[in-house]
Amino acid sequence: MTVGSNAWKLRLDSYKSPDNRRATFELVVTSLLLAGLWAAMWLMAGVSAWLPALLAIPSGALLVRLFMIQHDCGHNAFFSSRLANDWTGRVLGVLTLTPFDFWRHSHALHHAGSGNLGRRGIGDIDTLTVEEYLARGRWGRIKYRLYRHPLVMFGLGPSFLFLLQHRLPVGATRLGRMPWLSTMLTNLGIAVLFALAIWLMGPSTFLLLYLPMMVVGASIGVWLFYVQHQFEQTYWQPATDWSQPDAALHGSSFYDLPRWLMWLTGNIGIHHLHHLSSRIPFYRLPEALADYPELRTIGRLTLWQSLACVRLTLWDAGRRQMVPFAALRQRAA
Repeated sequence: MTVGSNAWKLRLDSYKSPDNRRATFELVVTSLLLAGLWAAMWLMAGVSAWLPALLAIPSGALLVRLFMIQHDCGHNAFFSSRLANDWTGRVLGVLTLTPFDFWRHSHALHHAGSGNLGRRGIGDIDTLTVEEYLARGRWGRIKYRLYRHPLVMFGLGPSFLFLLQHRLPVGATRLGRMPWLSTMLTNLGIAVLFALAIWLMGPSTFLLLYLPMMVVGASIGVWLFYVQHQFEQTYWQPATDWSQPDAALHGSSFYDLPRWLMWLTGNIGIHHLHHLSSRIPFYRLPEALADYPELRTIGRLTLWQSLACVRLTLWDAGRRQMVPFAALRQRAA
């Protein structure tokens, strides 16, 4: 008997209980590893200005793991205490350059409307349907193509998002003072942290160590978010036909990474289960997947297969799949 999306959602509810000791262990280990890499990079900078770049990728990946812990705190899923989740998320937001409370609000909207064609534009990758793209003028098409270009999507865009866009809550005035308070207090924490690091290391050494790590971490983070929803057989529906459980199960991928990459990315590749039940702590997602191996085949992407997602840019409602710009030429032929 085929199990429906809503039934899967109910089955996964039993995994929602956080383990405070496990959560503390995950936080401490990740923080210590990142601190150790920073110490190593600082020592290497005394030998050669370029040696620290060798550790930019692993340190950036650990920064992503801290973001995934912050992400779970935003879902009130990491610790059993709401207070512990909130303040852990806010402190980590200083390290990840992300105003926690404001980000939590936009991310909740992403979960509430993922795959809904009537609720695009908040906390997601901008996605046009084929018809919407064709209805745009020349300049509108050029802007969308630039936005979707890999150098922008995974290079310039992530750095702009974390270094600049997160510094001001533009367009959030209707939410009251929360976005401004969250953003400005995070900015203050960042300023204090940066001032201390510059005092200890000097400005040139700090930038030499920090910027490559941040750029790498931001790009990895955006890549993960991209492949979680921008795959060929993803789910998009008009608001009238949209179902949250269906969108969660079929519009979120299972990014089947090697175990060590799963660890570094906080198991966020098990994204279909996360969207079905966002209160499951990331350290319990593998347990749920092991108990229900039939869920491994839904939306599965290997690391190699995920590379093909880069070319997918438009939702074709007729074919019910993501297609590349090249598909427009076939459509016109």
